[in-house]
Amino acid sequence: MRGKKILVTGGTGQVARPVAEALAAENEVWCLGRFGTSGVAEELQAQGITTWQWDMEDDSEYAFKGLPEDFTHVIHSAVRRGDDGDFNRTIDVNVSATGRLMAHCRTAEAFLFVSTGALYARQTLDHAYTENDPVDGVADWLPAYPVGKIATEGAVRALARVLGLPTTIARLNIAYGPGGYGGVPMLYFQRMLAGQPIPVPLEGQNWCSPLYTSDIVRQVPRLWEAASVPATLVNWGGDEAVGITDCVRYLEELTGVPADLVPSEVTRETYRFDPALRRRLTGPCEVGWRDGIRLTLEALHPEHVRPEHVQPEHTRPEHAGR
Repeated sequence: MRGKKILVTGGTGQVARPVAEALAAENEVWCLGRFGTSGVAEELQAQGITTWQWDMEDDSEYAFKGLPEDFTHVIHSAVRRGDDGDFNRTIDVNVSATGRLMAHCRTAEAFLFVSTGALYARQTLDHAYTENDPVDGVADWLPAYPVGKIATEGAVRALARVLGLPTTIARLNIAYGPGGYGGVPMLYFQRMLAGQPIPVPLEGQNWCSPLYTSDIVRQVPRLWEAASVPATLVNWGGDEAVGITDCVRYLEELTGVPADLVPSEVTRETYRFDPALRRRLTGPCEVGWRDGIRLTLEALHPEHVRPEHVQPEHTRPEHAGR
């Protein structure tokens, strides 16, 4: 992808930042955000990315004043998660900000909205969710988050039709990799290092379809190509499913750091995706979950990886995003 003018929200996060950095090599990329972390804006600018101050909670008519309107592609990853449990505020901020963004970029070739798999109605722990499965927005670990996403998906579907803006809604699974904090697997590893308990279901284990950074970067242009009116809906996860307990046990194997798995009624629920539609749109993934977790550990916690598990550079996956 080259010669495009791309707008990225959430450009300091686990998903959108590596996308912005990769696309900046041959495109004009703008990142919108608050840039509250010191030095992040300067790091992006050093890679040729234009940064623009934007707060999703700013609902004034001046929020986008001076921002160009001629973007060809948009990836909207920014979100108000609702950590404070305020459902109404979470809905209002996410829906309003997304609506204003879509209206501002109404002439774009494609708009990609990053949603979540956490909005599916819970079935069996190993159920492979398809895009047609029912949703209910129940997540005990972060109650307002999926409700906000469901509401925003509704706004995105409506505006795609009203504006005639080709759109893809991608329900993201677990994104992870060597950038940022590393994603959910590294959150578990940090708990392991701290000797903190990791809640797991009373029976069985949560399953997920983790998606490695380099596959995210490679698939975004394909998701833009799939954009349509009405909006295209796709589950965005990896090809391989893995149980969270199995993932944690693999972290133990790689590092020798023990994990304290504690059965609990409330866990960070994850979801296994049926990858069939996404594979048709983007092609297969190139990094399996075992390689991805090892590469992420080597990048973020190299001192903890057992020598026998360090893979020689020349034998690593060709597109491992390193």
